[in-house]
Amino acid sequence: MASSKREQAHIERRLVATLTEACETAKAEIIGFTWLTHEVDYTRFPSSLRVIWVFNTEAEKNQALANGQGARMVELTTFALTEAEVLVSPVAAHVQFDSEEQCQRVNGGNWVQRLAPKRSTGV
Repeated sequence: MASSKREQAHIERRLVATLTEACETAKAEIIGFTWLTHEVDYTRFPSSLRVIWVFNTEAEKNQALANGQGARMVELTTFALTEAEVLVSPVAAHVQFDSEEQCQRVNGGNWVQRLAPKRSTGV
């Protein structure tokens, strides 16, 4: 069921607030983690929601994931989404990890381009 623009704005404010808290917690706990963002298409909400956790380098990202920090970021995401009253399951399917280094290498540092939804070619 499509939500109104007002409802979408309310959900967005809750998401921003709770994900900001998760981000600040992670910055204090996880070496190399720098910021997070989220993307959502409200015509397909909440299934379209994705939360992207960004590290400085690929090496830092890989090290954090190898040390089990991916589970901690999923846990922080779960808490944030619960607080925002957004229900998705499994949460891990909505979480991605990326790095500034990879964005620079592949997209010339253009995060808008990097985060744009991938379009299916229909082939």
